[in-house]
Amino acid sequence: MLLWRLLFSFVKIGLFGFGGGPAMLPLIQEEVVDYRHWLTVEEFVDGLAVGNSLPGPIAPKMALLVGYRVAGLTGALVAIIGILLPSLILMGVVVVFFYQFKDTTYAQRALKVVRPVVVALLAMVVYDIWPKSIKGWDGVAVAVAAFVAGEFLNVHPALLIVIGAVLGILVY
Repeated sequence: MLLWRLLFSFVKIGLFGFGGGPAMLPLIQEEVVDYRHWLTVEEFVDGLAVGNSLPGPIAPKMALLVGYRVAGLTGALVAIIGILLPSLILMGVVVVFFYQFKDTTYAQRALKVVRPVVVALLAMVVYDIWPKSIKGWDGVAVAVAAFVAGEFLNVHPALLIVIGAVLGILVY
């Protein structure tokens, strides 16, 4: 029964996760932290940190993490299948029709509104994890420095995480 719940949860996330991996994060958080209680907020944030330091899209990595935490290797496999299956099926259907309809008025209107919704969903993740992740002004300073280094100096996210871990070991 647990594997079915895991599969259903990640199929649902995969089905409604418009905008790709980062846009799926609020859905994953809602499902696995708030609703199912499979992870704590701290475990979710730690998974994001580790997952963002590795190559590839974040959503399958988070699915693997949650699946493994909940039901071992079988759970990891079930969660990855669950999160990828809707995309694979829908992309298979869409790719056949995409180039015929992408420039239509309806498609353009829909995308015009969906894009800001994805931005709002990402902002919700930041808003939700901020209190558990950033403690005190030193945390704010580190977050701002990492943002500036990543956004304006083009420092790779994996390198930012490594630098953060080394600083944490040295300072704390």
